[in-house]
Amino acid sequence: MSSSRAYSPLVPWCLLAPFLVAFTTFTTWPLIRSLVLAFEQTYGPKTTAFVGLLNFKFLFADPMFWTAVGNTVLFTICAVCLQIPVALGLALLLNRPDIRGKRIFRLIFFAPSIVGLSFVAILFSLLLERRVGLINSSLHALFPAWDPDFPWLQNYVLTSMSGAVLWLSAGFYMIYFLAALQNVPSELLEAASMDGAGPWQRFRHITLPEIRPILNLITLLVVIGSLQLFELPFLVYNDTGGSGPDNRALTIVTYLYRTGFHSGDLGYASAIGWVLTLVLIGFALLQRVIARRAER
Repeated sequence: MSSSRAYSPLVPWCLLAPFLVAFTTFTTWPLIRSLVLAFEQTYGPKTTAFVGLLNFKFLFADPMFWTAVGNTVLFTICAVCLQIPVALGLALLLNRPDIRGKRIFRLIFFAPSIVGLSFVAILFSLLLERRVGLINSSLHALFPAWDPDFPWLQNYVLTSMSGAVLWLSAGFYMIYFLAALQNVPSELLEAASMDGAGPWQRFRHITLPEIRPILNLITLLVVIGSLQLFELPFLVYNDTGGSGPDNRALTIVTYLYRTGFHSGDLGYASAIGWVLTLVLIGFALLQRVIARRAER
């Protein structure tokens, strides 16, 4: 019997079956179920009632939800304005031919992205703790007038969270920028330099257009990651359920978690999740349109 006759059309499906079963069980079915829950109100794990769009109507009138939205948007703006310039600056610095020890510096800057948000939350909680924290203790030792009881985590929530995420992710995005910078044609840079273009002009008119696809990708990743922020504030401000002092650390995902698992209202939590999903999809599509127009 030839190999062509021995072949069965069921073989590809048998090979795909484990993935299809796992994807349907852990992705497709939860999505469908969460969409159904968004139009229901739950009374415990087994009792539900169909309420239509009432969850969404209540959501847009919920002041706590808008507090979470404001905090999340503000953190996202800070993340974009900090992480992208710092990552690009580090990449430009390490892309210089006169820098020695590039591999060591790449490892140093990239290493924090390996540890994960849970470790970073614990680390920055210890660093920024009042009186016994390393930051306040060091500043007080260098400047005796510095108050060792300076409330970083209590009064400077946005600064603390932004600094922690910046330390974690700047080196990760730096690798993307560094790979893009190394693909910029050196002939164009040399020709521009011979024509009298300065460093800023070369960066603006040659380097930036060449790395624009990577810049768009990193912007998308930063925005999506910031809008989905949960572990960091939840662990740092665990004593308040992740909301922080006066709810200034409350994010959309933290509010979703509190609503679904603390209050038990899975229907309202699903509505919050789907609103966030639509926002993420909308931003991705908007950025795609802007990127296409910029390429024309």
